Amino acid sequence: MGAAAAEVSRAQAASFQKKLARIVQQGEAKTDKALQTTVTEAEVNSYLRFDAGEQLPTGVTNPSIAIQGQGRLSGRAVVDLDVIRRAKGTGGWLDLTSYLTGRLPLTASGILRTQRGKGSFELSSAEVSGVPIPKAFLQEIVSYYTRGPERPNGISIDQVFDLPAEIRQINVEQGHAVIVQ
Repeated sequence: MGAAAAEVSRAQAASFQKKLARIVQQGEAKTDKALQTTVTEAEVNSYLRFDAGEQLPTGVTNPSIAIQGQGRLSGRAVVDLDVIRRAKGTGGWLDLTSYLTGRLPLTASGILRTQRGKGSFELSSAEVSGVPIPKAFLQEIVSYYTRGPERPNGISIDQVFDLPAEIRQINVEQGHAVIVQ
């Protein structure tokens, strides 16, 4: 992820915005005409740095991703664990939010698998401040930060999901991803 940080720019963010608009437009058109759109790691990270701020949940800052190839992705963000602890109360000595407090860097990596308009993410590892955390704790964080009216329990890491905008598959290659509609 270090190399991508050096490449972020407003121009890369604008490039990603244009590609995203084209993907959404293609999805709404629902045509049989195939479209492939390549997005680079630098474009995605530029968008996250300069344009995604208002779309991020309160308590999540500085997100970035690394597109490593062969489906492998890793992501990093600073998350406010105190918000989660206050929302749920104390859970005793087994509750990791009792020990991990404040705004801390969270990293997770795994493999994205997509086909026929569906996707899944197979988690390989997760850490908070460099300390490995169990999948259940990561799930608690993800659930909290993805809750909303449509998903009162948030997103499940293990759940198969529909790809948006008529996307058929996403091919994750070294430094970029190819979105196939």
